[in-house]
Amino acid sequence: MYQEDVIKIAQYFGGLSLADGDILRRAMSGKGRSLEKLQEVKANFFASCKGKGHSEQLTAEAYRQIESFAGYSFCKAHSASYAVESYQSLYLKVYYPLEFMVSVINNQGGFYRTEVYIHEAKMSGASVQTPCVNTSEYQTVLRGKEIYLGFMLLQGLESRLAHGIAEERHKNGNFQSLEDFIRRIPIGIETIQTLIFIGAFRFTGQPKNELLVEARLLLINFKPENRGLLLIEEPVQEYKLPQLKRENFEDAFDEIEIIGFPVSCIPFDLLKTTYRGSVMVKDLVLHHKKQVKMMAYLISRKHVPTKKGTMYFGTWIDVNGDYFDTAHFPDSLNEYPFQGGGCYLLLGTVEVDYHFPTITIHKMAKMPMIPDPRYAYDKDKQYDIHRQIREDVSMTSRKPYPQAHEIGLPRQKFQ
Repeated sequence: MYQEDVIKIAQYFGGLSLADGDILRRAMSGKGRSLEKLQEVKANFFASCKGKGHSEQLTAEAYRQIESFAGYSFCKAHSASYAVESYQSLYLKVYYPLEFMVSVINNQGGFYRTEVYIHEAKMSGASVQTPCVNTSEYQTVLRGKEIYLGFMLLQGLESRLAHGIAEERHKNGNFQSLEDFIRRIPIGIETIQTLIFIGAFRFTGQPKNELLVEARLLLINFKPENRGLLLIEEPVQEYKLPQLKRENFEDAFDEIEIIGFPVSCIPFDLLKTTYRGSVMVKDLVLHHKKQVKMMAYLISRKHVPTKKGTMYFGTWIDVNGDYFDTAHFPDSLNEYPFQGGGCYLLLGTVEVDYHFPTITIHKMAKMPMIPDPRYAYDKDKQYDIHRQIREDVSMTSRKPYPQAHEIGLPRQKFQ
């Protein structure tokens, strides 16, 4: 249905003129009509329906449905333009998936967070790299099959500095070392620490902890007024530093802290348990009406109000990266609510409709992740970063749709 159908209902069912039907459509969609005018047209609609012999109850229900529909409907012209854009986007996603995903990431739009688009790129064959001062730009870039995340994604990195790193490199060549970078870029210890922890100096071959110590030593002795004044490049000073060990997955927790999600591993790798579910997404269609256990990473959830309470539709991925959907009814949610982003163990029944499986969830539990190895000696901070893992949430503000017995009208088409 389109907004034009509201005009038809107003004309054929309500007996209004086409002009009044258009006023009704425009007013309900919030486009340039006063509340006073809407009330006038509404009164005319009810009066005209009464004159045509419709009961007040039937008229009220018809008007409610028009009002409910008009709030989110499109006119035909708008729908056609969206159809063209949808086709173009689909074409690009199918034939140029990596270019398309990089563009979406740089656009910073869409329903999903950046992490989901990066996952899509990986599923399309991309190798995703964290920012590097010698390779990355302000925006995310694609080179062959490699995607280098842009400096714009780093939390706490000023836009001016993010642009400046790439501009300096293009002007005067690649950075040869951490010391060379500090000589050429005006930067403080907190910002350079962010770059070190995200792996932006991995071209040096030095461990992150060693780079951090070196950066502190360099910044203590460096005089900002000498930046860019050296006529002859001095040899890079070498510091003898102790061997500093890094634990497994420290990089992943650095990435979660700085960009909000892991890049060097998948979320399932950070779970305490090695259990990955009794069935994978690719086999769900074979389990129609059967109960399954799934280990899944939460992508998004959509809120839907009902007369019995709140329900949600969830979107998840399994350990193989494949998507599936779930339905969470109020009774289940009351006992097993969502607890933020992360991995969950799901128990539910598979329903296959038109070859598409959905799981109706009976029980679910958020699964614990390993403690942050960077804070092995500070138990109070071992689980702080875990809270940064999030999901996308879509809320619905409308009232629950009335049920058949509340309307009190037969379910039949209007004549």
